Order: sequence, then C-alpha cells, then structure tokens
Amino acid sequence: MNYRFIRYERDNGVATLTLNRPDVLNSFHRPMADETIDALQRAADDPAVRAIVLTGAGRAFCAGQDLQAVLPREGEPAPDLGEIVRAQYNPIIRLIRHTEKPFVAAVNGAAAGAGANIALACDFVVAADHASFIQAFSRIGLIPDSGGTFLLPRLVGQARATALMMLADKLPASEAHAMGLIYQVCPADRLMDEAMTLARRLAAMPTRALGMIKRALNRSFTSDLDTQLELEAELQAEAGRTHDYQEGVAAFLEKRTPVFQGR
Repeated sequence: MNYRFIRYERDNGVATLTLNRPDVLNSFHRPMADETIDALQRAADDPAVRAIVLTGAGRAFCAGQDLQAVLPREGEPAPDLGEIVRAQYNPIIRLIRHTEKPFVAAVNGAAAGAGANIALACDFVVAADHASFIQAFSRIGLIPDSGGTFLLPRLVGQARATALMMLADKLPASEAHAMGLIYQVCPADRLMDEAMTLARRLAAMPTRALGMIKRALNRSFTSDLDTQLELEAELQAEAGRTHDYQEGVAAFLEKRTPVFQGR
C-alpha cells in the first residue's frame, strides 16, 4: 500500500509510524485508518521490527475522528458510528495490544477522543510537556471508544476514569503523569529523542520475553489468580526455551553484555 496520510519508516529495529494529516490535527478519516492498520500489520509481521513508535505530524498527536468525514450527505442517512468504530478503530487497538512487540507513543500535542485512547493503548506513553489528553466524546454526546472504557479504569481507577470520561476536561501531560496514566513527560524539543532512545533500548532487549510479558498483562485484565499463575508457568516454560534466555544466562556467567536477537 502506498501511504498518503501516514509516514512509515524503519531504522535499527524500530518502526516509526507518523500520523500525517497535520492540517486537521491528524484526525482520522477512513483512508488514514486503513493506512494505519496496514502499517501496524506490516510492523507486526516484519521480524526486523522489534519496537514501534507512534507519533503525529505538526502540533497535535491526533484529534480523534474527523467529524467532517462522518457528516451525513444530503438525502442520505447518517453513517453508522458503530460500524465506523468497528472498521477504523477496533483493528488499530487490537493490533497495538496483541502485537507482541513494545509500542511507544510519542505524544507531541493534543491527543483527543480516539487519539487519546490510541496513545494510551501503547505500552509506553512519552509526552511533550505541552501535550494534553482529552476524552472529548461526551462533549458531542458520544461515549469513549477505542478501548477507552476498558483501559482507563485499569490505568487510573474507576473514580478518575469516570471523571475523565464524563466531564471531558483537558488533562495536561504533567497531571497525566502524576496520576500514573502515562510513562514520561519531557520538553517538547526532546520528545522524539527520548521516545527513540526508549524504543531502541526496548528493541535491544529480549523482545520475545517482552512480548510474553505483554501477553500476560493483557490476560491479567480478565483472569483470576489461579488462571494467571498457570499462564505465568506456561509462559516461563516458553521463555526458557528461547535463544535469548540462553544468551542472557551465558552473558551473566561470562560477565559480558548480552546480545539479544528476539528469538
């Protein structure tokens, strides 16, 4: 697929996907969603990609849905918003959460609506100090989608999640960090350096094990203790058969830096 509304680059094991509709604050229409899904699947399938960075062009990360793209045309019924969510956003969230590679969101400005929840679905969120997060849905009579009602209560608890979703207040990056919603805040001119440093660090780690950690964390959302204990045992057995485990032990015994290969 030729990309018009995103940019996709790969360097030293890190794929960077940049949402690229800066004139509309990188809000989604169907073509950009299709390109994003394609690029995320491409990164998932590429063994040379060991970490993924997701960011936005211009002054915003992503303003969510482009409302102009879903206005009803004259004489036609209004679009089914549920079908738009199923086609555009659910596949993106599933790819971020189920791809067993680490994702870093580099939030360079406003992350609103679905844009906020796409960022929060990533394993790490690094935000510029002027960035903000807004669950903007209730401002126009909608509910949070893109995993918002699933992820937010687990990240910050029921009371804070309810306030963020119902009141739809703008949450500055510093407050998001203080409440444990995101991983790191940094000066805007350092954002991509910090995000790429983190992504390269992750890419050099035993990424098979990182993927299994992600799988276990995903399952912990819905498992009871005994089920989770058994899953840990199963995944530990799988991890113990990897090349990276053997390399890690050998490097420890030989007092050298391990060279992990993600296998």
